[in-house]
Amino acid sequence: MQTLPRTLHIPILLTLLAYVVYIPSSHGLSPDEEKVAKLQTDAQHGAVKAELELAAHYMTGNGVPQDARLAALWYEKAAQSGDPDAQNQIGYFYQDGIGVPVDLVRARHWFQLAAASGSPAGRLNLGVLYLAGLGVPKDINFAMQLFEEDARRGNGTAAAYLGTIYYFGMAGSPDVAAAEKWYERGVKLHDPIAGYDLGSLFSTDPVHPHDIPKAVSLLRESAQAGYVPSMHSLGLLLLNHPELEQTTNEALTVVQAAADAGEWRSSVLLGIIARDGKAGPVDRKSAILHFQIAVLQGGGEAEHLLRYDINKLNASLEPEERASLNSAAQAWYAQHRSPKKFIVKDPEVAKFFPLPTNVDVMKGTSTSTHAQPAGVADPLASVSDHKQKTESRGFLPDL
Repeated sequence: MQTLPRTLHIPILLTLLAYVVYIPSSHGLSPDEEKVAKLQTDAQHGAVKAELELAAHYMTGNGVPQDARLAALWYEKAAQSGDPDAQNQIGYFYQDGIGVPVDLVRARHWFQLAAASGSPAGRLNLGVLYLAGLGVPKDINFAMQLFEEDARRGNGTAAAYLGTIYYFGMAGSPDVAAAEKWYERGVKLHDPIAGYDLGSLFSTDPVHPHDIPKAVSLLRESAQAGYVPSMHSLGLLLLNHPELEQTTNEALTVVQAAADAGEWRSSVLLGIIARDGKAGPVDRKSAILHFQIAVLQGGGEAEHLLRYDINKLNASLEPEERASLNSAAQAWYAQHRSPKKFIVKDPEVAKFFPLPTNVDVMKGTSTSTHAQPAGVADPLASVSDHKQKTESRGFLPDL
C-alpha cells in the first residue's frame, strides 16, 4: 500500500464542517398539514418554538414545499428573539448563502451573539471565520482560543480543528504530538472528523507510527457516523488488508457509498477494481463508467489522472458503446450531483453501519455480490500547502 501524506481542504473544511443545527421538535415533526398550519399561526404570533419548528419544516420540506428562503426568514425571526441555536443557524445561512445572499458581516454578527449566549456551535463557527479570515482579519490564535474553550466544554469538532492547526503548523511549527492529543480528545467526544484525522495518522501519515487495525477501528466508527472521507479511507484499507476482520463485501459497500456521496477518488477505486478484475471478471465497460463518473465529480484533477486509462479503454469499444457509457455516466451524475461530507445509509448499507437518520439522505447505494477484492492502491499521490495544491500522476498504477 502506498504511503500518502495527509492533505488539508481548508475551503471545504470551513464550509462543509461548519456546525449546523436544524433544531427539530423533541417529539418529532408530523407531515400533517394541519399541524403545519398551527405552527404558522403560532409563529406569526411570535412563539419562538414555533418559529424554529416552522423553519425546520421549510428547510427539510417536511409537510411543506422545501424553501430555504422561508427557512432563513423564520430562523432569523427566532434569532432576533434571542434564541442561540437560531442565531447560529442563520449565521451559517449568511456564511454559505442558504436562502439569503452571502453576507459574512451578518454571519459574524449572528455567530458572536450565539457564542455570547453560550452556543458551542456559534463559538465554533466564529472560530472558523477567524481561522480563514472570512469577513474578519485572519487571527489563528484567537480561533484557537475559541476552539480550545469549546473543546474543553465537550465539543469534539473543535478538538479536531485544533488538531489540524497543530498538525499543519498553521500557528507555528507543525506539532504532530499536539495534534494527536487533540484528535484523541475529539475521538473521546465521539467526533467523526477527529476519528478520521486520527485514523489517518495511524494509516497514511509518513512519519507517525502506523497501526492499521487501530486505524480501521477509528475509521469504521467515523464512517458509522456518516462521514464520507472515512468511508473512502476505510474501504481502501480493507481492500488492501483482507486479513483484517471485516464483513463480506464491507469494503466494496463503503467505497460505493462514498462514490455515491460524491467522493471521486472512490469512483476511481471502483473503476480500478473493474478494470483489473479485483472483485470478479475484468469489466472494461464498468471501469470506463466509473472513471467517467469520477471525472464528472472531480473535474480537472480527476480528468488529468484518468485521461490515459479512459483513452486506452475507449479504444477497445465501438463508438455506439462509448456514447452509451457517456450517457449513462451523465445520467448517474445528474442524480448524484450534490457532494456530501455526511450521509445516512440506505437499508442495504445500514447492515454495516447502524446510523442515525437526522442528516442528508444518500441516494441510490448499490452493493456487490463479488468476493472481497485483492489489494488496491489509492490512485492519488497528493501534496498540500493549505491551499490544496495537488500533484497527481497522469496514469493509474497496474494493480
